[in-house]
Amino acid sequence: MRFWEIRDKIYWEVDGYSGELFEKDAMNSKYYDIAIVGGGIIGLSTAMALRKRLPRYSLAVIEKESEVAFHQTGHNSGVIHTGIYYKTGSQKAKLCIEGARMMTEFCSENGIPYERCGKLIVATTEEELPRLHALYERGRANGIAGLELIDPKRAGEIEPHANAVEALYSPSTAITDFKQVARAMATKIKESGGEILLSSRVLNIHTSGENRHLEATGGDIQSRYLINCAGLYADRVARMTGSQLNLLLMPFRGEYYTLKPECPLVQNLIYPVPDPEFPFLGVHFTKRIGGDYEAGPNAVLAFAREGYRLRDVCLKDLAAMFGNSGFWAMARKYWRIQAYELYRSASRRAFLAALHKLIPELRDRDMDRGGAGVRAQIVTPEGSLADDFIIAESYNVINVLNAPSPAATASIAIGNHIADLAVGHFK
Repeated sequence: MRFWEIRDKIYWEVDGYSGELFEKDAMNSKYYDIAIVGGGIIGLSTAMALRKRLPRYSLAVIEKESEVAFHQTGHNSGVIHTGIYYKTGSQKAKLCIEGARMMTEFCSENGIPYERCGKLIVATTEEELPRLHALYERGRANGIAGLELIDPKRAGEIEPHANAVEALYSPSTAITDFKQVARAMATKIKESGGEILLSSRVLNIHTSGENRHLEATGGDIQSRYLINCAGLYADRVARMTGSQLNLLLMPFRGEYYTLKPECPLVQNLIYPVPDPEFPFLGVHFTKRIGGDYEAGPNAVLAFAREGYRLRDVCLKDLAAMFGNSGFWAMARKYWRIQAYELYRSASRRAFLAALHKLIPELRDRDMDRGGAGVRAQIVTPEGSLADDFIIAESYNVINVLNAPSPAATASIAIGNHIADLAVGHFK
């Protein structure tokens, strides 16, 4: 291979083929065939899949924090969903069902604890029964094994303290620790020759011939191909690549309470019938793989993309929301629900009242304030909350723009899907 310079650009030639490599000023940058922005579970699973498919391609995962899985992945409830909730034929349904199987296999192969504890979705009023039955039919259409519609007596055998007029039982629902999963993925990437560049925030992206020049706090990077898995900042990174997609990413905070060890009211997972007016699952009870129990989360609009507390405010993030027509369309559609969510975020009594619908015996003394996570949710220009994964392709770039729950469950399947797109799309 030989190189030559013309007008501050470096060109290459080998075996009769030639092309532009990079600008001269970028010669001190690190060069990779593939750069993946974002070290959450989607970025890591994608990198893991690409190392298997394209082992001769150099690859780096670029993460702005000092460790992987710091944000959405690290604040996940740990539930391996079965795919009951998602529209038959949607990407969420297909990738969740496939991904749940792959996730439990990955945990088994890598010594990561997981437990098939089962989940109970309870209808607490007669009015909720049609929605519960619709969930059952959707789950059956999605091919989920073992689903049962059960009466109050059978529900009481599974969860003695749950308030159920009728319930849907999913025995194959499991739990794990997705942060452990992400760390195992990172180890596999490095063992296979990939790199993970931590403490490296991408500040800007320029196109130089066939390559992308990433200005980053950890040092500039050149790459031929780019995959954006930046989670809470995916829309901003997409705009850096030149994407013209008119979508707004909005952060929704989910807050939890933890149940005290002496509280005996929950055995495994207890969920409500979801509200069709708002695409979140509602506050519920979750068993953690370490044996603890959580109650939550709510879904309140955060005032910062990393707004883990009610008092966290970022003026840049607020300006991006308030300056977007999709935000105002969403606000008109959901303002009553969001006003209640904000009230419940500030009021412990209101949070407890919502939990009472599932377990009437729960008392304030049974729980303590827990942690919180922030969910990245794409809002369309019409004000709708996108209800499926959004993965967009452009020239030598793939942008993962909407990957909320069940993305952690589906992550290995999503990574394989993105790798398929990359192999077929990248030139």
